[in-house]
Amino acid sequence: MALNSLLPWLRREGGEGRPFTPAPAKASPARAVQAAQAARSETLARQLALVIDLDACVGCHACVVSCKQWNSSGRDGLPPDPGAFEDSPSGTFFNRVQTWEAGRYPQTQTVHLPKSCLHCQDPPCVPVCPTGASYKRAEDGIVLVDADKCMGCKYCSWACPYGAREYDEARGVMTKCTLCVDRIHDAALPAEDRQPACVKACPTGARLFGDVNDPASEVSQAIAERGGYALMPEWATNPANRYLPKRVRGAPDEGGPAGTPGGRP
Repeated sequence: MALNSLLPWLRREGGEGRPFTPAPAKASPARAVQAAQAARSETLARQLALVIDLDACVGCHACVVSCKQWNSSGRDGLPPDPGAFEDSPSGTFFNRVQTWEAGRYPQTQTVHLPKSCLHCQDPPCVPVCPTGASYKRAEDGIVLVDADKCMGCKYCSWACPYGAREYDEARGVMTKCTLCVDRIHDAALPAEDRQPACVKACPTGARLFGDVNDPASEVSQAIAERGGYALMPEWATNPANRYLPKRVRGAPDEGGPAGTPGGRP
């Protein structure tokens, strides 16, 4: 079956894993829009997310290491990847850092872009899941994978435009960033420790964590003050994570200041 014809079927089947029931032939578009808006407002009343300051990130990979450590041996972590210390190691990483030079010589800047699951407000990975393993939590907006329901079909990784899904070969299931959900809601931890491992480990304070739907939160204020932007907005997934642009140092090039939304390569 062609992918174009398969995806609509998967969207109908996804979410709750219910048997397919054809939609009414003359469904009201207005009612459909109202229902979607009502569902979205309920789901997104609170949206936890990361805000990453590209001007402060130095590409040290502390976020990558701490994420891997916590999700391999943390409170609810799993054993390390099989063969992790062999000549050809392999494994899963929920957080990665991409680095490149932006701008034109001599007005260039090094940009470090940490990237993980963006916990989209309209996540394309959720409706394509045929078993309902991928879901978005109503209470905090975090996108998660139920390993007990996941059959490792990888449809979610095909649907994600950010490459944020990881296949765990040892367990045969899809995995991803959880925003350290086992840490942030753990009442046994001191309040200052109820943050994702990557946020706690960042030596420059480049990673902020909080509710982006709360105008009074630190993350919302940082977005407003610094012009925080979403990654690849053209995909209309409404990513919850935001990036704070690098501050301009030198003359702008034809595409705009290096590291800003107008000048991103």
